Amino acid sequence: MTSPSGRSLFLSHDGYEAELVEVGAGLRALRHDGYDVVAGYARDEMCSAGRGQLLIPWPNRIRDGRYEFEGVTLQLALTEPAARNAIHGLTRWVNWSLLDHSAASAIWGLELNPQPGYPFSLDLTIDYTLGDQGLRAEVSATNVGQTAAPYGSGAHPYLTVGRPIDECELTLPATIRAETDERGIPGDPAPVAGGPFDFSSPRFVGDTTFDHPFGGLVADEHSVARVFLLDPDSGRSAALWVDASYRWLQVYSGDKLGGRAREALAVEPMTCPPDAFNTGVDLIALQPGDTHTASFGLA
Repeated sequence: MTSPSGRSLFLSHDGYEAELVEVGAGLRALRHDGYDVVAGYARDEMCSAGRGQLLIPWPNRIRDGRYEFEGVTLQLALTEPAARNAIHGLTRWVNWSLLDHSAASAIWGLELNPQPGYPFSLDLTIDYTLGDQGLRAEVSATNVGQTAAPYGSGAHPYLTVGRPIDECELTLPATIRAETDERGIPGDPAPVAGGPFDFSSPRFVGDTTFDHPFGGLVADEHSVARVFLLDPDSGRSAALWVDASYRWLQVYSGDKLGGRAREALAVEPMTCPPDAFNTGVDLIALQPGDTHTASFGLA
């Protein structure tokens, strides 16, 4: 029987094991020494709640699925119908092509052709590589069309250390956060310093509810911003890093996920915040022939 996520590909390196899937070129599982780093899903299940998916050519939501680009109004399908939004791009549910692979790496590709609501042409690749420091993912998009294309990129891993996030410590190097409305659309960002969403120094998640974009990310000495989820009793941790191309992180505590509520923390790298196709905040206008590349990692 065919898996709902298509073909699986397994990578391994020095205690790390990753499982990639053909549908959406997603990350179904990542483990280190047998312990989960991300909360995935079973091989006989369809991916749910965006677990490990790539969010291209926009992350998160577009209000009403409608936007204007270069003087033309465009309408996308409402893929979050209850909230009347278009959500998480166009590449999550299509089969990507395996372009190259080895024991510790794989490159998937997809030609995103023009379609209603997004009449632009992109050549997409994602390069997954396992190394001593965990999994690195490099996402590239080349505009192979004749006109500029609106573009944003994101990913949707859920960090786990094997216990409810309420009992974990979080370090989140963000300086601003935007409140979201009942449809998940953000307002203007505000500083987090000294408030309930200030996790610039590690502290317990407790009953904090997350479903917001965080920005103003602070890079370390290696020019990447790092998020840590830590079990203070065992010392087990899960981490996500992003390069400077990812200026936002959507953090989601999964309170609406039924039996899997608050078991893991979604930390979603985003090159732009939700509804950027309308607000223009950090939206990339990818010119014909140009390539945008962004990298993130998990460890």
